[in-house]
Formats: sequence, C-alpha cells, structure tokens
Amino acid sequence: MSLQRLLILAAPLFFVFIWSTGWIAAKYAAPHTDPLWFLTIRFSVAAVIIALFALVVRAPWPKDGRAWLHGLVSGVLLHGIYLGGVWWAVKQGLSAGISGLLVALQPLLTALLAPYLLQERITPKQWAGVGLGLCGVVLVLSPRLGFGEGATLQVPWLALAINIIGVIGITAGSFYQKAFVASGDLRTVTAVQYLGALLLVAPLSLLLENRFFDHSFEVYAALSWSVIVLSVIAISIMLLMLNRGEVTRVSALIYLVPATVAVQAWAMFGEKLTTIQIAGLLLTVVGVYLATRK
Repeated sequence: MSLQRLLILAAPLFFVFIWSTGWIAAKYAAPHTDPLWFLTIRFSVAAVIIALFALVVRAPWPKDGRAWLHGLVSGVLLHGIYLGGVWWAVKQGLSAGISGLLVALQPLLTALLAPYLLQERITPKQWAGVGLGLCGVVLVLSPRLGFGEGATLQVPWLALAINIIGVIGITAGSFYQKAFVASGDLRTVTAVQYLGALLLVAPLSLLLENRFFDHSFEVYAALSWSVIVLSVIAISIMLLMLNRGEVTRVSALIYLVPATVAVQAWAMFGEKLTTIQIAGLLLTVVGVYLATRK
C-alpha cells in the first residue's frame, strides 16, 4: 500500500484528535485575548504561511474571479462564521462541552440537507449511525446538560445562539466547499479561504472589541498551536476528506469530537468520566462507524 493511501486512511483519526483540541485552545486563550482579535492574528499568520509555501512549490492559484470568490465565500463560512461563533461563545462563558455538543449537531443537519443540495443518497444504515452518534454525544455530555451525577446547567443564551450560528456556518461551508471549491489546489484554496475569513473577523473585531492581547506565554502557546496544528494541518486534512468523500461521511466524524474532548479533559485535567459517559463514547464510535462505512 502506498504512503499516500495510508495517509488518506489515517486522515479521519488525525482529524478528530486535532480538531478536538480547538476547544482546549479556546478555553486556554480566553482569559488572555479578545476572541475575534485572536482569530484575526491567527488567520493572518496562517494565510501568510500557506501562501508562501504555495509560492515556493508553485502550486496553481485560482484562475479567474469566480474561483477566487468561491474560495473567499467558503472561507467566510468554514472559518470566519464557525470559529468566530465558537470562540466568542466560549469567551462569553459557554462551556466547551456545550459548545462541542452543538457542533456535533452538524452531521444531523448535513444528513438532512445532503439529498436535496448535493443529491447524496443517505442509506438507512447511515441514518441509524447519525442517530446513534447523536445519542452517544448526549450521553457523554449529560452532566453538562443537567442530568446525572454532578450535573450542572449554566447556559448563557446569547453565547448559545452565536454558537449555533457558527454550526450553521460550518454546515453551509461544507456544502459550499464540496459544490464549488472541490477542484482547486488545497494549498492555494486554503490561503484564499483564510483571507475570506479575515475579511469577516477583522472588521468585527475593530467594531466590537478592544483588541486585547496580553502577550503572555499562554496566549502565544495557544496561537502557535492554533496556527500550525489547527489552521494548517487540521484544515488541510478536512479539505482533503471533503474533496475525496461524501459530505455526510466526513461530517459524521464531528460526532467523535466531543467524546475526544472529554477523554482529553480526563487525561489532562483529571475530569471524571462516569459510566454513562463511557457508554456514550462507545455508542458514538458505533454510530460514526455506521455513518461513514462504505
């Protein structure tokens, strides 16, 4: 088996692990920076790094204005609205668990819309996987939703609404990417997408924030991880999977993210995993297997 084939097969596992660290980074950086200003810096640095790399390897850039426009719009949806909504919501006090659960609703929205927007056929087995995955996510996060031992329910409703807008953004962005940007070079497309995201978050930061950034070790550590690992590696993996597979199968991997965050929190911070949460983890894995298996 070729190295490229091995990397493609391993891509979903790498993506889930890396993507799940985004909530850790958001919470880690929240006391040290305004969220939209942080994203402005992050998108700027990531765009420059990827653009320079694309120039060095002579990757082809979009050929006409329409291709550039599609790249910019997909960047606004996939990065600007999605990450802007999530980071702002976490900064305003929405727990990472609740935010992760909301993002895990994306596969359900995708499965509902894919037959109409992209003519993707959703099989009964995939529907079963979508349903099981959602149930598993709810079980994993049940203490955060006010159920079971140690339950708490603290939901700032404005932050909740903004986070939901972010979920709608990444859902729409996945469809847009598959429909209009799938044929572009991943390196140059990603650079253009970050430019599009920057055109959204930078003006909003200027209008709504004081652009606080305290230059602490914590904020630079979060920025370095966000740029290199999340904005470059994770996004490249996601775009690769979207270009090579159905939107429904790719989006179903999002179901694994909240469970992975829970495991990371247990390993890093000693947060307890109850029996029902462990059962939810297993149920989520089964659901994703059914939804993504060819």
